[in-house]
Amino acid sequence: MKLAVCARDEGLQAEVDQRFGRCPYFVIVDSESGELIESLPNASVSAAGGAGPQSARQLADRSVAAVVVGNIGPNAAVALEAARIQVYTGIEGTVETTLQKFKEGKLSSVSSATVPSHSGMKGKS
Repeated sequence: MKLAVCARDEGLQAEVDQRFGRCPYFVIVDSESGELIESLPNASVSAAGGAGPQSARQLADRSVAAVVVGNIGPNAAVALEAARIQVYTGIEGTVETTLQKFKEGKLSSVSSATVPSHSGMKGKS
């Protein structure tokens, strides 16, 4: 399954980013093999508004099945649900350590927002 991890940089050793719509990168991996598929720059990182839904569209265009993030806002949660992209929270450390936690079933699946609108605009979390 294609899994996107919100990150501050490219690659498996990148530090994760708690934000969804304004994270600098989505590191897309194969959740089974752990293979890096791509480090996708988030086109919405500097958007004036609608970063969450735009980011969800970007991942849907890449056929991502799930995203792993620290927090998710209401607009992003609705957009991800509409795109049938599962959301998991509980990230920390690097993309690689987060992928390992995912494989071990140690991340929480969520179906609604974990923070209010515009929380990601406050900078790095």
